[in-house]
Amino acid sequence: MVVLIVDDDKEDCELFFEAIHDIDPAIKCWTAKDGRHALNMLTKDMVLPPDYIFLDINMPLMNGKDTLIEIKKQTRLKEIPVIMYSTTSDTREIQGYYKLGAHDFLIKPNNFNKLVEALTSIIISTRTSK
Repeated sequence: MVVLIVDDDKEDCELFFEAIHDIDPAIKCWTAKDGRHALNMLTKDMVLPPDYIFLDINMPLMNGKDTLIEIKKQTRLKEIPVIMYSTTSDTREIQGYYKLGAHDFLIKPNNFNKLVEALTSIIISTRTSK
């Protein structure tokens, strides 16, 4: 299994990697620093697309919303579960991401154990719904 995390915050990426490794050390994690970087990876660099994309909302160059829209336009990528990953808890904003095709929305937890729980829940529910 391969997971792509798109986030400009290096510490958030490191915490995410640790949490994924805690869940299953066999899961490979790739990172992109913004939406443009992610789209380049997904359309040019990767032979096989990832199994999940975790996408931060607030990033430079290309934000999460625009990146989600572009991913869902691509035939090869549109079926990949995209999980928006942010600190926002605005219900209207979150619903907007679901309407754009997000599979799930993860509010960045404030501690490591909660992050592991949330990621485990998302990965298990996505595996069983495939």
